[in-house]
Amino acid sequence: MQSLANKLPRFQFPIQVREASYTRLCSPKNILTINGQFPGPTIYAMKGETIIVDVYNKGKENITIHWHGVTMPRYPWTDGPEYITQCPIQPGSKFTQKIILSTEEGTLWWHAHSDWTRATVHGAIIIYPKNGTKYPFQKPDTEVPIILGEWWKNDVNAVRDEGLATGGDPDPSDALLINGQPGDLYPCSKSVYNFLFLIAGTFKLTVDHGKTYLLRIINAALQEALFFSIAKHKLTVVGTDGSYTKPLTRDYITIFPGQTYDVLLEANQRPDHYYMAAITYSVAPKYQDFYDNTTTTAIVQYSGYYTPSSPPSLPYLPAYNDTNASVQVMAGLRSLADAEHPCNVPLSTSTNLIYTVSVNSYPCVNNSCAGANGTRFSSSINNISFDTPTVDILQAYYYNISGVYGDKFPSDPPLVFDFTADYLPLIYQLPSSGTEVRVLEYNSTVEIVFQGTNVLAATHHPMHLHGYSFYVVGWGFGNFDGNRDPLRYNLVDPPFQETISVPSNGWVAIRFEASNPGVWFLHCHVERHLTWGMETAFIVKNGKHSEAQMLPPPSDMPPC
Repeated sequence: MQSLANKLPRFQFPIQVREASYTRLCSPKNILTINGQFPGPTIYAMKGETIIVDVYNKGKENITIHWHGVTMPRYPWTDGPEYITQCPIQPGSKFTQKIILSTEEGTLWWHAHSDWTRATVHGAIIIYPKNGTKYPFQKPDTEVPIILGEWWKNDVNAVRDEGLATGGDPDPSDALLINGQPGDLYPCSKSVYNFLFLIAGTFKLTVDHGKTYLLRIINAALQEALFFSIAKHKLTVVGTDGSYTKPLTRDYITIFPGQTYDVLLEANQRPDHYYMAAITYSVAPKYQDFYDNTTTTAIVQYSGYYTPSSPPSLPYLPAYNDTNASVQVMAGLRSLADAEHPCNVPLSTSTNLIYTVSVNSYPCVNNSCAGANGTRFSSSINNISFDTPTVDILQAYYYNISGVYGDKFPSDPPLVFDFTADYLPLIYQLPSSGTEVRVLEYNSTVEIVFQGTNVLAATHHPMHLHGYSFYVVGWGFGNFDGNRDPLRYNLVDPPFQETISVPSNGWVAIRFEASNPGVWFLHCHVERHLTWGMETAFIVKNGKHSEAQMLPPPSDMPPC
């Protein structure tokens, strides 16, 4: 079976950011692409390799590229988030990015990290075991990336800008996608053939009865958490976020923006055509009832001679707002924690942080904005809505440029209240604003409890930490109890992830060792929440020895 893109040579290759015309939902539009491909090319590597990517910006707008889930040891310079570790690559410019793989193995991905351009600028990273090692499960017969995304008929940055101009929710996407295609249930989306050749249409995965397929599933959607399933087939999760897990078999998975899952599919049903499908999981909070309520499909088609069912059967998927269903995979994930894949969770911590994550609002003159009760939507961590600087924080830190950021990000919520109460005073809706970061000592052991709130709208927040994976040691609904809840932590085999969703009106606790010096972004991977300010950064100081210190910058860093 062919992958989504021709296999690129390892170690060094050029890529071009440029516009290309794509037609979906009966209408064409120009989108930003890599090498004209949507989704973009897949990067193949082995564990521990270093890859050089020459990024040429042939488009009309600024761009950066982030290697999502790659920890980039001691080298934040090419991590990619705009105005955090670099200034953008301007049109007509080039930037050579070094991707340093270390402990990652499995499925990760890359995407743009400027405005909303990652809607179309994204692709898979597949990291194979080193030579002489193997998968901790039976080797699959075939592997295939499954990239879940969204499609707007309008330009995505125009959608973003209109939302910012009105202060309200941006328009939801017009379609969900599987490998760049909406699927049979949308207009102008069924497969089109020219003689014997497929021109475009619903993605199809051809399988042989009795074989096993490794689906490398990526949620590249800007806004939507997704329920995903395949009709009449079980899904066995064996990895997430570039780390293997104990096998976990489910009828469906919930995958939040930014997350990846390695999933085994056994082709063990009667030869036929079966839909794989994804729908949005949305709690539709009281002030944010905009979400994409469509269904994207692809087809799993068995090889051989038979008359397929028409239409193929759809899988069972939970109700769009079933929060209990949304945490079923999260509740069951466990690290392998064996000799080949040890689990090094910190058993004690030196730095304990509690970060509230909230949707907020700013007042508007005469209640003239389109947010809740005439306000302008905002969001925050510990009641600070992040102001993006115009000089990147890494450069300011490295060269001691003053006035770019502050280092007083609070360790605890400045306002303590019943975070998940049904009704909260209006005073809690207004955040402060600033460009504040937290400084961590090298090798400090860190625990962060992310606490969701019902300040304006209780919803899920997939929090992504650059430069690190972390152990998810606990989670729950309601308010975190510092006396009771740590007693229930899993310190034996917690999953090792880099994006974890804080449940709606709930909390999640993570732990990691701050052994990767540099500047590392922390943010919600729901793009409108990021746009509204749900972000901050960590500065991890150098250690004493040279091998514990940040490497110097490359010579071609983009100028600010």
